[in-house]
Amino acid sequence: MNRLGIILGGVVLAIIISASTLFIVDQREFAVVYALGEIKEVITEPGLKAKLPAPLQNVVRLDRRVQTLDSPESRPIFTAEKKSLVIDWLVKWRVVEPKQFIRNNGVDLRNAENRLSPIVQAALNEEVTKRTVGSMLSSERDKVMQGVIKRLADDAKSFGIEIVDVRIKRVDFAVNITESVYRRMESERKRAANELRSTGGAEGEKIRADADRQREIIVAEAYRDAQKIKGDGDAKASAIYADAFGKDPQFAQFYRSLEAYRSTFRNKTDVMVLDPSSEFFKAMRGNSAPAPAGKK
Repeated sequence: MNRLGIILGGVVLAIIISASTLFIVDQREFAVVYALGEIKEVITEPGLKAKLPAPLQNVVRLDRRVQTLDSPESRPIFTAEKKSLVIDWLVKWRVVEPKQFIRNNGVDLRNAENRLSPIVQAALNEEVTKRTVGSMLSSERDKVMQGVIKRLADDAKSFGIEIVDVRIKRVDFAVNITESVYRRMESERKRAANELRSTGGAEGEKIRADADRQREIIVAEAYRDAQKIKGDGDAKASAIYADAFGKDPQFAQFYRSLEAYRSTFRNKTDVMVLDPSSEFFKAMRGNSAPAPAGKK
């Protein structure tokens, strides 16, 4: 029994010693071995590793995965036009130099983020103040992000980290100028609409004037052609009348009398007082002699 107890005690002691000297390094982390408060070794390869038992050596682990730092608060930034913008951003970063990182920030990743956040904000301010609102909203947003990455390079190196990416999540106007911006945009849209309306009105007047001019020309040309045709017709009619009347003067006189009667007695309601013996009724009497006085 004593021998078995000794064996069991040795096994337990071996387990205790192994537990204090052996450790596993995950592929998602760095393992930093401390010896009496100083960094003895940084282990970057995953697997089973050995060290001296505590308190001679201790192991601290650092996450080597990509971390995300969001803008802690939305601060207004002035553009080149002195317009205030609120910009939300995020930064992707990771630890690449564990020793440098621990010397500057300790083993807590939040310490690095607290120091990195104002540096990112300052770099973003410097990039935004060189640009207009229009470029920030559209064409130069990528240039701004690349500029921030370049400005962070030296600070990131001193921190022992690498800036993987910088992204702008939202660009908006500050609350105190949003209403004025909307009013300005509305006035610009109204001005553009008025310009379009005035341009359209001018074009409409031009089209109407041209149409009126063409109408006058067409009417004048039609009237000219009509008068010409009418004149030709009257000339031919006169020639025909002259030829016919020249052959029979009495018929011509009779015909003219009928035309006179037709014009005179056009309306049934007309009342005329005439002497039946006058020359006007000569064609009705059927002879050239005047009618006796008093007869009808």
